[in-house]
Amino acid sequence: MASRRRISDSDADEFQRAMSGVRPLVGDRVHLPARRPEPPPRRQVLSEAVSDALMPDGADERSPTFGERQHFARGGVQNRVLRRLARGQMPMDGELDLHGMRVEEARRALARFLAESLQRGARCVRVITGKGYGSRSAAPVLKGQVDRWLRLRPEILAFCSATPRDGGTGAVYVLLSRSGLSR
Repeated sequence: MASRRRISDSDADEFQRAMSGVRPLVGDRVHLPARRPEPPPRRQVLSEAVSDALMPDGADERSPTFGERQHFARGGVQNRVLRRLARGQMPMDGELDLHGMRVEEARRALARFLAESLQRGARCVRVITGKGYGSRSAAPVLKGQVDRWLRLRPEILAFCSATPRDGGTGAVYVLLSRSGLSR
């Protein structure tokens, strides 16, 4: 059994000074706020206008061709995460279908979709471009533009072609930075 220590007179006086002005609770119920306090705001994401400016038009020599798989990853993304992304094993927090859109319309839709996804804390989303078989040019237009735009966006950590069940080479899984912007 523990022995009780005697409190010194100076400690007792200090305790009394610290407790001055404190009132005892009335009754046996403690009243807590009804709601939790709001969490601190997420780091500000790029505005839609600024993010749209990060996605210029134009052909790129790396543009994927019909049926070609897409793959991109910034340094620092773990291989395990990239494998899960490529296998379609990460939960999708949203999807954007760009089928039938013109380049300018697709750029605005993608910028808005990414800004909204980051704002709500999405981690992984799917963007459907189509395979480009209906393209009048010799290469898929939207697929190439989306590939280029995603590479230019600092908040995109990685992306890769979807599995066949999710659209194959006509869609990409996109891994977003948790903080809204990559470092």
